[in-house]
Amino acid sequence: MDSKNRSQRVAIVTGGSRGIGRAISTRLAREGFAVVVNSDTGGDAAAATIDDIVRAGGRAVAVQADVADEHAVAAMFDQAEDEFGGVDVVAHSAGRLALSSIAEQDLDVLDALHRTNIRGTFVVAQQAARRLRAGGAFIGMSTSVVGTQFPTYGAYVASKSAVEGMTLILAKELRGRDVTANVVAPGPTGTELFLNGKTDEQIDALARAVPLERLGRPEDIAGVVAFLAGPDGHWVNGQVIRANGGLV
Repeated sequence: MDSKNRSQRVAIVTGGSRGIGRAISTRLAREGFAVVVNSDTGGDAAAATIDDIVRAGGRAVAVQADVADEHAVAAMFDQAEDEFGGVDVVAHSAGRLALSSIAEQDLDVLDALHRTNIRGTFVVAQQAARRLRAGGAFIGMSTSVVGTQFPTYGAYVASKSAVEGMTLILAKELRGRDVTANVVAPGPTGTELFLNGKTDEQIDALARAVPLERLGRPEDIAGVVAFLAGPDGHWVNGQVIRANGGLV
């Protein structure tokens, strides 16, 4: 292992090629991390994210893995250790969104959403708990809709409530390891995942509901993640941070 691998901090970002995940990947690279950019499909988005990081002078590798597949996730951590020497931060941004009233919810869609959002979080957190180095951080991703309780988000909020609960328990289970576990819960953020299926009127109404009178940007969320991943955020542990511009 070369001296750079021994000294450089390393981050795995799941769902790291699009939306908030891509913003997290590029922000952590700017903060000096070597970044493992995970996606479930690979392809052009992952390649473009890697290109952005490398052109800016960073180090990154793309790894395709289904976050709910424990063997694929273990192999991703293995690759991070082989490529960069270890893992210091896991920013778990991968997730699914499906909107429906509870009465009309397709249960196959519910199962697929919960497989990614609940099982996927558990599988990634399990590997993080086993492998993160001292001084490290696990950062899960929830949603401020856990608090605002908008209609049609029942299945999604159920999954993200589970993310919050398991991550706060993880923070206690990591006692003595010098590793933190926190959750970032974005409000309305202008990503493809969020905007898909919404009318202009719905988007405008959500922006007006925020006291800062705009949608969040992926970079807003990435900044909070970077804080939690860095030394200035290391005294924050076992918390849910609602990064939503004041939406209640």
